[in-house]
Amino acid sequence: MIRGRMGVSTRRAGSVLCATLMWLLTGAPRTAAATSPAWPAPDITFTMRDGFVLPARVWQPEAGQKLAGIILALHGFTDSRDAWEYPAPGFAAAGYLVVAPDQRGFGATADRGKWPGQDVLVADAAELAAKLRARYPGQRLVMMGESMGSAILMCLAASAPHTADAYVLTSPAVWGRAQMPLAMRAPLWVANLVAPGWKLTGHEVSLDIAASDNREAVRRFATDPLTLSGASVGMLHGLVDLMTAAQVAASHLPETAFVLNGRRDQIVPQPAIAAAWAKLPPGVRRGFYLNGFHLLLRDLDRALVEADILAWLADPQASLPSGADINAAAWQSDQAWSANLPTALPAAMMDGAGDRPIWPY
Repeated sequence: MIRGRMGVSTRRAGSVLCATLMWLLTGAPRTAAATSPAWPAPDITFTMRDGFVLPARVWQPEAGQKLAGIILALHGFTDSRDAWEYPAPGFAAAGYLVVAPDQRGFGATADRGKWPGQDVLVADAAELAAKLRARYPGQRLVMMGESMGSAILMCLAASAPHTADAYVLTSPAVWGRAQMPLAMRAPLWVANLVAPGWKLTGHEVSLDIAASDNREAVRRFATDPLTLSGASVGMLHGLVDLMTAAQVAASHLPETAFVLNGRRDQIVPQPAIAAAWAKLPPGVRRGFYLNGFHLLLRDLDRALVEADILAWLADPQASLPSGADINAAAWQSDQAWSANLPTALPAAMMDGAGDRPIWPY
């Protein structure tokens, strides 16, 4: 429920609607991170062709352990390299070297808080992949994303599928304009036209939204100094551009892609997820998690998701250990609910405290 008065002026109405969008797209943390933090030192840095520096964290397998491959992990909107500190140790234990950079505009980058443009983000992902291939020749390269990171990888995989050997796309940000109501699109367009630098924190409205059922992980995200405590209208507008492009890219994903979504995702509305899934080529693997929230790899059930990813990487044709592939087939075949739910609110918000299942009925 949105609390408070909805608009005394055009500016106030735009503020509420754009802030609502901020909440829905980020699960905006209620506890702001420090305003002038001392950035934690990165494990490594990448200097891009234009001289821009991307700090990164690295998780390595045990000394002497055979390397199974390299995972380049891209974080979500307002997040940072620290997004991977929950799942990365498990992947490292399985033999993967995990590299998680701060993307431009996020974390401890020089242009923190500024949207660099989707083309730049996609180009950076491709360049990072090339750098890792050069550094680790002959090793399998897996590109893994969460939310915005997955949307970036969808655009990359659709246009240059051989950039990586495999793509793992968790909770892709695919809430494109075609699935977004006019009541959100219009104020965002106007606000971006007249005040692109207008910063929103998500505190302008109050919504009962959970990015994960893991409260410790959500608290860590909220208080991490690398997390953006807000985003400008221009950043939100750019993110919607990216999500729209990711929706289009869904139909061009290669068979080396694995798309994972959760039934309780309260950030991306399930009608938008269903629209993207309907475009996916038959060979793209799908996993659907009945207790999964948006941050699948930080949820309390994240071990199921990690095990499925590792199983798919080991054998893309094998059944998933959790049965999420069976859930995916059943969920996708049942579209009756989608015509009756407003795209303005994620389906999981209709679920109250989680006591009543949305699907299966």
